[in-house]
Amino acid sequence: MLIRIAMAVFGLALTGPALAAVPVPSTTATTTYHDARVEGVRVFYREAGPRDAPTLVLLHGFPSSSRGFASLIPLLATRYHIIAPDYPGFGESDAPSPAAYAYSFDHLALTVEGLLEQLKIRRYSLYLFDYGAPVGFRIMMAHPERLTAVIIQNGNAYRAGLGPKWSKIAGFWENPAAHDEVADAFLSYEATKQRHLAGTTHPEAYDPEAWDEEFAHLSRPGQREIQTALLYDYRTNVASYPAWQAWLRRHQPPTLVVWGANDPSFIAAGAVAFRADLPGAEIHLLDAGHFALEEKNDEIARLILRFMARLPGATATTPPPTPAG
Repeated sequence: MLIRIAMAVFGLALTGPALAAVPVPSTTATTTYHDARVEGVRVFYREAGPRDAPTLVLLHGFPSSSRGFASLIPLLATRYHIIAPDYPGFGESDAPSPAAYAYSFDHLALTVEGLLEQLKIRRYSLYLFDYGAPVGFRIMMAHPERLTAVIIQNGNAYRAGLGPKWSKIAGFWENPAAHDEVADAFLSYEATKQRHLAGTTHPEAYDPEAWDEEFAHLSRPGQREIQTALLYDYRTNVASYPAWQAWLRRHQPPTLVVWGANDPSFIAAGAVAFRADLPGAEIHLLDAGHFALEEKNDEIARLILRFMARLPGATATTPPPTPAG
């Protein structure tokens, strides 16, 4: 009723030419929310952008979900088709017990591959963040012909990029039963909070709801078993670093590295290390921590749009607006 009164006061109609003249947001930037069944597991994913545009798959980290890309997606979806899944055990996807679903990075990658197959997405660029790096490396090594480009944000592939805490985690890998305290610390509220805040000079840019919700998720029944299984399996990623590096040297995919340089877990040396295997990579060290999107979202979006626009066949027909800031 108030809208009708206001429209009447200003001489506007709710239908007809006057309404047609009112600008509306582009529907290509609207995020929609979906489920798919992959090997019997319900996999949740966000989708945005025109489906006939080049696809960019956003792979999230620990202990977050595709919700961590909520501010980035609309800035990219004006030009690209975005798919952002939640892995099993994360976000809105099913979290079957480890007895029903093997929680390994091999299996997470196969599940994401299965989702992309169902969606008939046969060509894509990958955004790799944190756990998204080991998932994404497995996908692109299995299907190099499908890869257009790689965007890496605090997703490690070099021993030089492992911060000091990984020495304690290595002890857990050697004898998990003797190092429950490592898993306890890894899954604690304080660790969940500090993954966001450690290294930032702008704590006011971080929404406390993020780590509160992540910790609430980690506190659900069955999550300790799920997450400790993945933490233990992470040793296979470190063992795979030489193979990943060799693959990069051989295939030379167009690569953008945007890295929160103050990340104490995956330190800045891990970003710089890509230069040895990818001399043509574009590398940006940002004044941010591990969850760099929380304070550098618009800057990272601009870097992605500029990088992607230079790739042959990787642009849509509609030019994107420049993100503010």
